[in-house]
Amino acid sequence: MESRTTEVDGLTMRWKESGEGTPLVLVHGIPTNPDLWRHVIPRIEGARCLAWEMVGYGRSISEGRERPISVARQADYLLDWLDALGIERAILAGHDLGGGVVQITAVRRPERCAGLLLTNAIGYDSWPIPSVKAMRALGGLVARLPDAAFARVVRLFLLRGHDDRDRAREAFDHHFPPYEETDGAAAFVRQVRSLDVRDTLAVADDLPRIDVPARIAWGAADQFQKVEYGRRFARDLGAPLHEIEGGKHFTPEDHPEPIAEPLVELIDEVLQRERGDAP
Repeated sequence: MESRTTEVDGLTMRWKESGEGTPLVLVHGIPTNPDLWRHVIPRIEGARCLAWEMVGYGRSISEGRERPISVARQADYLLDWLDALGIERAILAGHDLGGGVVQITAVRRPERCAGLLLTNAIGYDSWPIPSVKAMRALGGLVARLPDAAFARVVRLFLLRGHDDRDRAREAFDHHFPPYEETDGAAAFVRQVRSLDVRDTLAVADDLPRIDVPARIAWGAADQFQKVEYGRRFARDLGAPLHEIEGGKHFTPEDHPEPIAEPLVELIDEVLQRERGDAP
């Protein structure tokens, strides 16, 4: 994947890109960055894969210091970025917070969404999870944690969300450096303080009206975003549900193949619809 940047209204937007074809935009969550998709993207053919970085996350932490970085606001940033790249319509895929971002984008601007994949995504009233609520409540203390102590917090969070411990350690090496290179725990506190369940509740009733091909892929053993929510998404979106037995939260890292497979199916269905070969 190539790292790329562009300026959008004075804001530096970052993403990683690979391949050619139908635009496929992949959005990460917390405490991750576009590297979340590093094992999925090489398994995708026939698409221009763009792993977008949310404002205030990853290498874009500094861009979020003086800007709103709620999930709902990220949907605005995403649309502005698509405009800057001249992408009128894309398949949208999201994990965790990124799932909330793409839901909101699809509801607000359905003409921009060609297809939708959610994997272990926030939605409805499923979030923030208790541990994140606790860190938000203790934000002042968390923000002052020494780097070593904050590193342990992030490492434990990743370990709890992975069923593959080797991938959890690898994930830490990809996702922690942007915190370490900026203001560390204070950046994380900004992120958790921006979370507001009203962002997804505001679009929940509109999900059944999203008329695009969709897929749901979910780690069945996820303790952060329970599989019952994945089943609810599948009902509301009229989408097949791919339950990953034993999978926990960070499915794109632990189980890239079961994430790539429905994405490839989704790309094929979108192309068939565009050619008029499918209903």
